Amino acid sequence: MHILLVEDNQGMRKMLERTLSKEGYSVQCAASAEEALEMLASKLFSAVITDLKLPGKDGLAVLNAAKSADPRTIVIIITAFGSIETAVRAMKEGADDFITKPFDIGLLLLQLSRAIEQTRLRNENVLLRETFASKLSAPRIIGRSDKFNDVIRQAEQVGPMDATVLLMGESGTGKELVAQAIHHLSNRKQAPFVAINCAAIPGTLLENELFGHERGAYTGADSRKLGKLELADQGTIFLDEVGDMEPMLQAKLLRFLQERQFERVGGNKTIHVNIRVIAATNRDLHAEVRTGKFREDLFYRISVFPIQIPPLRDRPDDIPVLVDYFLDRFGREFGKGPFKLTSKAKELLRSYGWPGNVRELQNCMERAAILTPDAIIRPEHIAVHSIRDYEPFDLSEIHLEGALHTVVERSRRLVERRMIRTALERNGWNKTLAAKELGINYKTLLTKIKELNIE
Repeated sequence: MHILLVEDNQGMRKMLERTLSKEGYSVQCAASAEEALEMLASKLFSAVITDLKLPGKDGLAVLNAAKSADPRTIVIIITAFGSIETAVRAMKEGADDFITKPFDIGLLLLQLSRAIEQTRLRNENVLLRETFASKLSAPRIIGRSDKFNDVIRQAEQVGPMDATVLLMGESGTGKELVAQAIHHLSNRKQAPFVAINCAAIPGTLLENELFGHERGAYTGADSRKLGKLELADQGTIFLDEVGDMEPMLQAKLLRFLQERQFERVGGNKTIHVNIRVIAATNRDLHAEVRTGKFREDLFYRISVFPIQIPPLRDRPDDIPVLVDYFLDRFGREFGKGPFKLTSKAKELLRSYGWPGNVRELQNCMERAAILTPDAIIRPEHIAVHSIRDYEPFDLSEIHLEGALHTVVERSRRLVERRMIRTALERNGWNKTLAAKELGINYKTLLTKIKELNIE
């Protein structure tokens, strides 16, 4: 945490600097208000501790400059006993606290700690409002298969560390839940966990969401907005579908990961944050690097500790457990149940490939819980599409000439093109429904339609 200490008395200044530094704060000093104003104009500080009486301009000028630079900046005023009225005025103008001379250094540290905690709570309130607004939930991680237990063991190993983690797996496999588990296993669990979907937000808007903007940065920017990186300070930022990030933004993200600092859009002041980064992707980033779609240096920066999350079809032992969990949950929500599945319904669930993974299974169970009139779930209540529903193609269409990765890429494009086109035709070219059936998000579907030239 960066603190600006403004004190004209050299002895007092050095004593406070030593004390604050021993507490782990990064301290910069100014001997006058004018010097402090220059520093505030070029750099953002988390907190400012300033004497009220200074040569030239007083501490109120420092207070106003600090709050103008960033309203979240903590400002503590040091004042003599005879200046209490002025200190009260400073509180009305936005100071977070004041302390009178002579004072116990322990009291100053306590006031600073309380102000930091209040700032953290304000940031968390912003996040909570966004969470409630989007009606997000945090369901439990459910699974008992050996493959899924391997994922949990890896999460337990890396959780207490501060290493950057890359979660790889298909859409719907539960990457965000694993990211939340890693966060709660870390020393940052009391700080915010902030998630952002890089595929769901266009590039220019994504930059704004990540880094925030200053007032007047663009038309409609009527006030300063804090980005997700600032809101995640001391906590964890989860960059979902990072493989969909545009090249320009990849470069900015790389710079941030290297330096842990950035500027808001339309701003020129450097903002420092201390956060852990967890990224996730449903893409093959090795292939994306080879084709130049993803920066190699960024790939190595985010994949310090990679974890591969298996698709649901590769861990069938988890299906009955997940089914029981979802049916119990929806039974309580809908006031129905307890639910029972017929043997044919169980067989259908076991034999289906679940291209949408756990998310598709959850949606399927919710629909079944709604449709059944007597709490007995039969095959007709389970809306799944067999792989046989997709238009077959002749394997002779796959040309086996060339390097292995070339043949694999050619085959992947052929399969994707056929499945996407079939899903679009089946859903009357409704892209939202087709994306849901295919188990991918809407933005990914649009990208693939363009990439594969599907008309």
